[in-house]
Amino acid sequence: MPKKTKSAAPLFDQALQDRLEKEAPLAARMRPRTLNEFVGQEHIVGPGRLLRRAIQADQLSSLIFYGPPGTGKTTLARIIANTTKAHFIAINAVLAGVADIRKAIEEAQERRRMYGQRTILFVDEVHRFNKAQQDALLPWVENGTVIFIGATTQNPYFEVIKPLVSRSRVFQLKPLSEDDLRTIAQRALTDPERGYGNLNVQIDPDALDHLINVANGDARALLNALELAVETTPPDENGVIHIDMAVAEESIQRRAVLYDKEGDVHFDTISAFIKSLRGSDPDAALYWLAKMIYAGEDPHYIFRRMLILASEDVGLADPNAIAVVTACTEAFDRVGLPEGQFHLAQAALYLATAPKSNSVMAYFDALKTVEEEREGEVPPHLKDASRDKEGFGHGRGYVYPHAYRDHWVAQQYLPDNLKGKVFYQPSEQGYEARIKALVERRREAQLAAMLEGSAAAPAEVLTYSPADRAADRWLQRTLGRVSEHLARQRDRLFEIANVQRHHLVLDLRATSGLLTWEAVRRAPEGGVWALVDDPRDAQALATFYPDLDPLRRPRVVAIPNTQYLISEKQYQVSGIRYWVLPFTFNLFDTVLARNAFTTLPVHVDLIAEVARVLRKGGVFAFVQSVPRRGQRLSAFLPREVFDERAWERLRAAEEALFTDASDPQTAWDVDDLRAALGAAGFQVETWEVSVEQTEVRIARGHVLRWTNVEDPRSYLARVARALSPTETEALRQAILGLEGRQVVWQSTVVIAGCRAP
Repeated sequence: MPKKTKSAAPLFDQALQDRLEKEAPLAARMRPRTLNEFVGQEHIVGPGRLLRRAIQADQLSSLIFYGPPGTGKTTLARIIANTTKAHFIAINAVLAGVADIRKAIEEAQERRRMYGQRTILFVDEVHRFNKAQQDALLPWVENGTVIFIGATTQNPYFEVIKPLVSRSRVFQLKPLSEDDLRTIAQRALTDPERGYGNLNVQIDPDALDHLINVANGDARALLNALELAVETTPPDENGVIHIDMAVAEESIQRRAVLYDKEGDVHFDTISAFIKSLRGSDPDAALYWLAKMIYAGEDPHYIFRRMLILASEDVGLADPNAIAVVTACTEAFDRVGLPEGQFHLAQAALYLATAPKSNSVMAYFDALKTVEEEREGEVPPHLKDASRDKEGFGHGRGYVYPHAYRDHWVAQQYLPDNLKGKVFYQPSEQGYEARIKALVERRREAQLAAMLEGSAAAPAEVLTYSPADRAADRWLQRTLGRVSEHLARQRDRLFEIANVQRHHLVLDLRATSGLLTWEAVRRAPEGGVWALVDDPRDAQALATFYPDLDPLRRPRVVAIPNTQYLISEKQYQVSGIRYWVLPFTFNLFDTVLARNAFTTLPVHVDLIAEVARVLRKGGVFAFVQSVPRRGQRLSAFLPREVFDERAWERLRAAEEALFTDASDPQTAWDVDDLRAALGAAGFQVETWEVSVEQTEVRIARGHVLRWTNVEDPRSYLARVARALSPTETEALRQAILGLEGRQVVWQSTVVIAGCRAP
């Protein structure tokens, strides 16, 4: 009997587990189990991203997933548990304590000692651990006993101890898009095993749109509402469960606004509100005010911040501002909510439309002067300290209106989905009549700037890696070896491309590594591909990075040019040959190139291929010398070697080299390159044509290449057709005499930044 009881227990446990899984909520049942099932967060787990590669290669380091509820933090941890060969332990910080941490550490040590197996410790809601609990975890993360994975809805830079953050890669998850939520809903409705695929559920398009809209980027909220709608709607006589708008509205009645009164969203929202007031955008000010009140923010806190702004940013430009806000505060105290919202809105609108001046800041200049005289030191400038500027870069890119003429600059204040939305319509009565034209002019300027891209919100930093000092030192040494003019070109390209830490980058012509190593430095959580023509170049490039983590190394692709070209027979297009890049469709966020478009047929076809491999809205940034406008060698030759007629023939023959329509290198000019970009669908946002002068020492290899008469394309062989044998020899000797000379080489360069269609 004891044996029978002992063997039966696992059966009962398994039956219980199966029943629990079957009875689990829809959101739990539909949780993705593999990366291929995971929806959204392309910036961290899309094809080619560092995290995806690390999961697939089972080479994880410590991680922290940070983001709002329902975006996939715990799901990613579960996927790692299903994928890794390491032992996986999961604890929840709400329920666990130091004893649970010790138990997990003992189990990890036992696994390593007995089986040589690594252990991954996943801590959900890690911000709920206090400092002592986090300190108890730190030594075991530091010595490698466990690989730590944390999930949190709170900013880890303030809720997780700094030593733990500094040893982890931080990945920020964003609210899911409407397309992502639609995919999740359709999957739940059609999955016969975990969803409602075995039921005849029909949901009206407007009902599904409503559920997706109100879910607000939260997959769990969407699935919970869908489950409630399906489970509470009886089937009709035909067995159809029909979900219309009425059912959808009952299932998800109120939008869940993400808001925490002491966390990131609280500070970020009040910051957006204050900056909108300072920036004189009444529409954005009303939006952020409404969000705070809707989410339950204390109105007295909002009034306190407006009272500060009335002096700090309006000041003497409108001395009545402080009186209006004070009166509205007192009126609110007498009236309360909900009618007190009128007074909140009136104070906000007054401040947003008031003229701005920060002249009261002179007080702080006076105070700092006193401090300087007393201590004898120059005090630092006043700064609004960024809470996590070095991590996610929040606050970076904000343009301070007081630095501009009239104390105003076109800048995006509303969220992306509400750009151009107008809430406030000033009347033509009293004080509003004076500000109506001003508000309307600013709106027009704001809209125009946004359409041109100059007032768009800067890209957000979504990932973070702990410093790798050895790799960083190596990268700095490598990046510092290039000449000054090449460094300027490189830096300008990356300024245009705005490469983010999680981006996938392709260096289209990586032989020198000029752009490759900077891309590796700037995209540590993304990935870099380097394209070279010669396998020897690939080998040379690969020898440069012994100190780099294998996951960070650029992937070098070496295929000779001839293998990129597919014959016209395969395309059934006569006389045309196409470049075909060996990459997945829409893979890259950024493609960079330096002098990749040497000949006309290649640059036309290669530009089309770049459009194919770039993501929608991705950036193609390149620098290209224009051979037709290149340096004329005759500028360095001694004039006295040739008589007048011979010199004229030489100059004419040389000029013909640069205007030869049959030569693919010189058959195109700047306008042709721009036309090819337009034909491929690119939107040219940056187009800079400049003449560069670079000091060059003419080497022996240069003069031998120019004077090689056995090469019909050499300089001497081509111009010799216009010269006599005696004149040709004189030209050869003159060119050979240039060896070792330091000259100023002139070239025309195009630097361009284009947005993919």
